[in-house]
Amino acid sequence: MTMGAAAGPIAGVTRSGRLGRSDMSAIGRWFWEIDKVLLILVAVLISIGLIAVAAASPAAGSRYSGGGINFAPLHYFYRQLIWTVVAVPVLIGVSMLPKATARRLSLTGAAFFTVLLFLVPYLGAEVNGARRWIGLGFTQFQPSEFLKPLFIVSIAWLLSLKDKDPSLPMVPLTAVITGIVALLLMQQPNFGETIIFAGVWALLLALSGAPLRILGVLGAAGLGAIVLAYFFYPVATARIDGFLFAEGDNYQVEAALRTLTAGGLFGAGPGAGVHKFSLPEPHTDYIFSVIGEEFGIIACLAIAILYLTIVARVLIRLLHEEDRFLVLAAGGLAAQFGLQALINMAVNVNIAPSKGMTLPFISYGGSSMVALSIGFGLLLAFSRRNPYLHRSPYVVKWNGLK
Repeated sequence: MTMGAAAGPIAGVTRSGRLGRSDMSAIGRWFWEIDKVLLILVAVLISIGLIAVAAASPAAGSRYSGGGINFAPLHYFYRQLIWTVVAVPVLIGVSMLPKATARRLSLTGAAFFTVLLFLVPYLGAEVNGARRWIGLGFTQFQPSEFLKPLFIVSIAWLLSLKDKDPSLPMVPLTAVITGIVALLLMQQPNFGETIIFAGVWALLLALSGAPLRILGVLGAAGLGAIVLAYFFYPVATARIDGFLFAEGDNYQVEAALRTLTAGGLFGAGPGAGVHKFSLPEPHTDYIFSVIGEEFGIIACLAIAILYLTIVARVLIRLLHEEDRFLVLAAGGLAAQFGLQALINMAVNVNIAPSKGMTLPFISYGGSSMVALSIGFGLLLAFSRRNPYLHRSPYVVKWNGLK
């Protein structure tokens, strides 16, 4: 009996049909190296997103169909379900990539979507006064959404090259790249995404060991840039004035806060929300408020903790990572994910000006869902770890890994 139990893992697939620890196929290695806790957490987020979109879909459908005969209460839920079926295999497939392959594909993808970002002003479709999307006939996508995770991995790789040759001017080079992307985004205009790109770049510099003097200069430059944007960038002026001085049209943020708090601690119940029907973009930018009305402040707090848990989990796993590129890439991807969630929730509770930013894996949107799946797949790929790497060589050999 003892010999039979020990032989199970060495056979690759156990008698119960489960993958054994010695299975060296791509699926076998992925199964044992992947962070299953992160995988479960993102699956929970996606499930919450489907429930939230189902709750917001009647309000969105009523607003955008005019409540006429073509009104389909669950229209956006069905579309989100289709995009989820597309996005989940993308997430799993990207997470299975070897780290070197994931890095090379990210570099190529970053170059491709940067070119598309240049083309947005000429080929892009205008929606709500902004030109951020490129249409494909049957759908449209936002190049900046796909560029975010690929940009982070590319910047992480460039900064990691300083370990091989400290004389390489990687900080100025990444500053120029980030500046070009920021200018292209502000032209759309897309102030919120500009903050995400610039903020994550600054964080990557800090993680790469940049001197405090440089970080201090960057912090001062960032504050100066916000001041200049306030005086010379109309979008930033309107957003900041509306937030600080209650000037202009503040209907969106006021309606969001009113909707979020209408459900109290435990919510009005699934489908019982009323305020959501007066809320702009209830299925995208302000879906967090819909959750608050129908499922309560407690549910909103649980979602915030879920995002925090994901980011903390990644950072804890990186504590013992020695590869500089992996630390920068995974840390940057986790920061982008958490920062986007934080900004969306802050806007919904009226402690930040409106940004037009989705809540990761919860807001409706095919472009956002697929792009987030690519980013989280890369995060899972870069955080994969052989569970026997630091164990005794005799244990590793016994389990058939050597």
